Amino acid sequence: MKAFPENVRDETLSRGLAAYGITPTAVTYAPVGFGDYHWHVTGDDGRDWFVTVSDLEHKAHCGADAATALTGLRRAMDTALTLRTREVLRFVVAPGAAADGSSVVPLDTRYALTVFPQVTGRTGDFGDPLDDADRDRVLGLLARLHDRTPPGTTPATTLEPAGLTGIHTALNDLTGTWSGGPYAEPARRLLATHAAPLRAALADFDALADRVRRSGAPLVVTHGEPHPGNLIHGDDGFLLVDWDTVGLALPERDLSLLAAEPAALAHYTGLTGRTPDAAALALYRLRWSLLDVAEFADWFRAPHEGSDDTQVAWEGFAETLEQLADQGRGAVIDSN
Repeated sequence: MKAFPENVRDETLSRGLAAYGITPTAVTYAPVGFGDYHWHVTGDDGRDWFVTVSDLEHKAHCGADAATALTGLRRAMDTALTLRTREVLRFVVAPGAAADGSSVVPLDTRYALTVFPQVTGRTGDFGDPLDDADRDRVLGLLARLHDRTPPGTTPATTLEPAGLTGIHTALNDLTGTWSGGPYAEPARRLLATHAAPLRAALADFDALADRVRRSGAPLVVTHGEPHPGNLIHGDDGFLLVDWDTVGLALPERDLSLLAAEPAALAHYTGLTGRTPDAAALALYRLRWSLLDVAEFADWFRAPHEGSDDTQVAWEGFAETLEQLADQGRGAVIDSN
């Protein structure tokens, strides 16, 4: 995020770092990513850390409210720590532990702190393309991850996340005026323009979910978002960061972010003996887009101000709606 989190001051951050035994000598805000807040920190022992503050009130994939999200975030971080230490998956960038053994330290009732060792390497962005060789390297990591026995702390996921109700709520609220902030009315008008393809996408999602659910395929431990923005290309290969989305799911939850068709995932099939299911790949790709729409719609219907982060959210909202509309038009063309 580009803006600082509300009510997280320097002394608040220092108090959280103290729980990890870190006395900072240099603290630099890192306006990277979208959703969490990050800092580069150097301790008085010379060690470098990458520090993340999570807004628990906006961490729906970890829990419906701040208290539940704190528990969910801890389970996710504990899972990452187990995967790295006990399952010896060295590509997992796991958090450090506080003095009391916790992987996550609450700063107050809204925000929580996680501390990671600083790693070096080349970082990417969400939309960066992967060439065939790099995609196969990432598929190799995922094959190893999916083969592991899920730690007992691994959060559960559902095919039909509760967050999708936000889309139905927004679609049922298009005749009034949205007044949450500067993007409220533009968002309502844009959503109204795309209401028909969005409803069609929701119907497609329901049909895919029913089909995939009936397949009875086994669940594995998944990262959830293994896209280039969460990859660091280091000296020894790729490292995978941002494990707050880790969860039990079908392998296609991860694979869908690397390719849309099973044929492009042949390396994974060769390593695991499992051929990805085309319907499950389509389901998870659609699920990703719909959850983005739900998150952005909730953002713009709620009180908000104009900022760089809000502008990024608006661009993501418009782009995702247009992509869903294009996919709908493509489906009509294909059916003819």
